[in-house]
Amino acid sequence: MARVKQTARKSTSGMRPVFNKFILSKKQNPKSVVPEDIVEKRRYRYRPGTVALRQIRRYQKSTEMLIPKLSFQRLVREVVGAFEGHNFRFQVLALEALQEASEAYITGLFEDTNLCAIHARRVTIMPKDVQLARRIRGNAFF
Repeated sequence: MARVKQTARKSTSGMRPVFNKFILSKKQNPKSVVPEDIVEKRRYRYRPGTVALRQIRRYQKSTEMLIPKLSFQRLVREVVGAFEGHNFRFQVLALEALQEASEAYITGLFEDTNLCAIHARRVTIMPKDVQLARRIRGNAFF
């Protein structure tokens, strides 16, 4: 089969400005300036990992709860509701203590899980890292 010359294709990189109201004619002066309110500006995109590092720093500085209180309260009531014949009521401080302990446990588990992933020369944690971290800690039910 004979070789055929390929034709050049137009690029659709999306870098050209988008005009909302006006369609510019081909005969228009190329040096004419389009008003700024017509041109839609592209949103700035951060490099991968920049936002993640910013979030890590923010959460390490803060002391507030990371799980929403009402969601955690619903979860606790759902788990306790599995016990038949008991009508449990909770004080606000008891729910806060449960949530504080739960978040501390989960945070520590994720720290150990991250160390397991780093030991395996990875940066992404996987379920097997969580299982290994729990097994090393001596936690049952995994």
